[in-house]
Amino acid sequence: MPYDFDRMIDRRHTNSIKWTAFPEDVLPMWVADMDFASPEPVRKALLAAVEHGVYGYAFDYLALQQAVSARMRALYGWELDEKSIVPATGLVSGFYAAAGALCQPGDGYLIQTPVYMPFNDIQRHSGAIRQEASLTRVVEGQRLRYEIDWDGFEKAFNRGGSKTKMFLLCNPHNPPGQVYTREELLRMAELCLKNDTVMVSDEIHSELLLGGAKHTPLGLLSPEIAGRSITLVSPSKAFNIAGLFCGFAIIPNPELRERYKAVVERMTLHVSSLAQTATLAAFSGECDDWLK
Repeated sequence: MPYDFDRMIDRRHTNSIKWTAFPEDVLPMWVADMDFASPEPVRKALLAAVEHGVYGYAFDYLALQQAVSARMRALYGWELDEKSIVPATGLVSGFYAAAGALCQPGDGYLIQTPVYMPFNDIQRHSGAIRQEASLTRVVEGQRLRYEIDWDGFEKAFNRGGSKTKMFLLCNPHNPPGQVYTREELLRMAELCLKNDTVMVSDEIHSELLLGGAKHTPLGLLSPEIAGRSITLVSPSKAFNIAGLFCGFAIIPNPELRERYKAVVERMTLHVSSLAQTATLAAFSGECDDWLK
């Protein structure tokens, strides 16, 4: 069906953080929040839910788990046990829950800078110690890109005497934008396994790819890596429903999954009924032509 991505939608009076954080003469390009309408199947599903008129609790997540499982199978051939999928209120909540499950105050968590701003703040809110492995900036004429400094990455583990309990990966990496190759992911995973570090992979931008880039989910690399990893996914960025707050942790390891679920339950990260409605529509396949 046809889509109009050129229609201007005024958002300045909708309590949009993107459009109200700065003066009106500033063009707000600072947050991943699209200014065109969400896909029609999502809007139709939400309108039907609103017209129903009852907005009660919706804590049976089976349909969500089945939708995520089907999406991963369709995109990557990744066969998942539905029980391995844990819903939460988005990916920031998701990696904070992971930090709560994996890190005690004084433990280390490793990130690759520059990176999505909230990655930096786990230290401030949890007592875990941030350990940084800076990416190397490469300038080629007018082109800027970032690469992994492998020596720096290896040396960042357990830095400062704090045991690195969690490596928080951003793939595709925000803001540099690179999509890590299978070989790069395997090399990072090998170092994490060597250091007994659980990998937590934020893959929220995995469906926003350009130029023939291919995304490889971390948890699909090998059974051993899947058993020591948490893969975070969401429809929010790709389908422009970020403000509804819904995300998922894919955790094949039952013991690790129970630790994670305990934190999610303690934090009461319940996904709203309307967020569930939008997610089911987004992951149904009916929005894929809009996304393309």
